[in-house]
Amino acid sequence: HMAAVASAKTMSTGNERRGSQQLSPAEKLRAVLGESGAVEMPCCHDALSAKLIERAGFPVIFMSGFAVSGARLAVPDTQLISYGEMVDTGRAICSAVSTPVIGDGDTGYGNAINIKRTVAGYAAADFAGIMIEDQVAPKRCGHVAGKQVVSFDEAVARVQAACDARDESRHDILIMARTDALHSHGLDEAIRRMVAFEAAGVDILFLEALRTVEEMEKFCAACPNTPKMANLIEGGATPMLSTEELGSIGFKLVARPVDLFGAAIRGMELALDAIKRGDPTSVNKCTFKEIKDIVGFPEYHAEEKRYSLDSQRGAEMEGTS
Repeated sequence: HMAAVASAKTMSTGNERRGSQQLSPAEKLRAVLGESGAVEMPCCHDALSAKLIERAGFPVIFMSGFAVSGARLAVPDTQLISYGEMVDTGRAICSAVSTPVIGDGDTGYGNAINIKRTVAGYAAADFAGIMIEDQVAPKRCGHVAGKQVVSFDEAVARVQAACDARDESRHDILIMARTDALHSHGLDEAIRRMVAFEAAGVDILFLEALRTVEEMEKFCAACPNTPKMANLIEGGATPMLSTEELGSIGFKLVARPVDLFGAAIRGMELALDAIKRGDPTSVNKCTFKEIKDIVGFPEYHAEEKRYSLDSQRGAEMEGTS
């Protein structure tokens, strides 16, 4: 009995030691936000694209609602995709990587109570953070026409609900608050919302579709104490500055929401064109071996071997010798 207790204590101590060394996704994200300078944050649309971002060595990933809508449903980013589809995609993404992932939570998919459920659901899916915005539902991509935002008071209530859900959740998660008010209400109103979101207790701020360097500088100067995200789309509204320039202005995270999605589309189109021409081998693509390595066949085979009957018999032989 004493031996069993000692063994249990040893196992418990080992588990506690491993647990203390294992940071949560939110803790990993906080560490990234605490570093100096701006950080590139490529955007994924599925588990494979997230895994490729991690393999490339980036410290943080964003799950783009635009890209998930396009990849999963082949529809535009106009909130045709549902909460259930987004959190399901996010669960697959977060289980495929150990890098912290921020998830696009759109408008929260309803009223304040829906927002709290959305935040809790994203946290339970192992997201490090979630973005909530102030557009009127159904929302749309921040760099296209037709956007509308809710009133100032409703926007603040949404963000407060998200922060309350974070504080009440059993799972740690950071809140990013986004405003699209610049397009319809001007910079002063957009900054007023950012300052109010900051006062509500958000962890990251995002003022969408800033149009000039001067607007970017005014935003960062108005909210100096909270990390801020810049969103860069080639052909979009925001100036395509370098990571270093964005960091010097005051941004911490640099998102590129459609770079990988666009590259994937173009790559598939080129492969299809080559197949149509009868020359499929002419396309620059991964070899079959590289594909197997990327999706994890070597690790699978190693684990399979570990639990094979031959390996177990070998371990038993060593134990009796």
